Amino acid sequence: MSGEPEYAQEFVDVDGGRLGVQVYPEPTGTTGAPVVVIWPAMGVRARYYRPFAAELRAAGLAVIVADLRGTGTSTPAPSRADRYGYAELADDVGAVLAALKPRLDGRARLLLGHSLGGQAALLHLARHGDAEVDGLALVAVGVPYWRSYPGPRGVGVLPYTQGIAATAALLGVWPGWGFGGRQARGVIRDWAYTARTGRFPRLDGSDTEAALRAVRTPVLAVSVDDDQYTPHDTMDHLCAKLGGAPVTRERYTVAEAGAPLDHFTWVRASAPLARRIATLAGDLPPR
Repeated sequence: MSGEPEYAQEFVDVDGGRLGVQVYPEPTGTTGAPVVVIWPAMGVRARYYRPFAAELRAAGLAVIVADLRGTGTSTPAPSRADRYGYAELADDVGAVLAALKPRLDGRARLLLGHSLGGQAALLHLARHGDAEVDGLALVAVGVPYWRSYPGPRGVGVLPYTQGIAATAALLGVWPGWGFGGRQARGVIRDWAYTARTGRFPRLDGSDTEAALRAVRTPVLAVSVDDDQYTPHDTMDHLCAKLGGAPVTRERYTVAEAGAPLDHFTWVRASAPLARRIATLAGDLPPR
């Protein structure tokens, strides 16, 4: 896209595959800028966030975007042989941070997650602590718990999510029919569990909900107007789990963006949001 910076494509090896990582040039005129590592929504390629990366760079931040396992440049493509779920997605966040460590040392670093990517980033903090992370931004992230949807909509969310999970279990993989792209059945299983119960599943035998209450990382939680998948109430449900973290809860409105918004299109109207995230990054204590 004209006027947007290109990136360097890199890869991080993980068990059973590799993760594609897009490293953007440092923002013009700065050195040692805070670093934002973006984790995308389910089925969304890292390249989709190029407009957002441009706005973040213009706001003075260094930007890195990772493809979720099995999406975009990350391998392998989900198949019946893959059993990974939320635990592995959370561990992938740690693998990328470890690979980037030489470039992150001495700089404030912020995880930024959209939808499923936000859940993966948050679960990484719950499972592995916050020694390598200074802040977390959640944009259009929520627990898709059917009871948290306003009005009668939630009644439809429950059979919809559980039907997708049943299909993935039957076929051994979710083919991506109209939702989420092709996904490993473990990812769909864990996602559907949150939709049914409002809780995250136990991961590797540990109590995920208790671990979330122990997170202390500063969080900026931003829900988006007209979000068809994670409306404001679903973000509120997620934030209620973070009893130990300082959470700044905000909404990104159509009026502020100056453009129509939904679960995905906020990326193309993100200048005000990028400036808000830059403020958060600037307020983080130096390392």
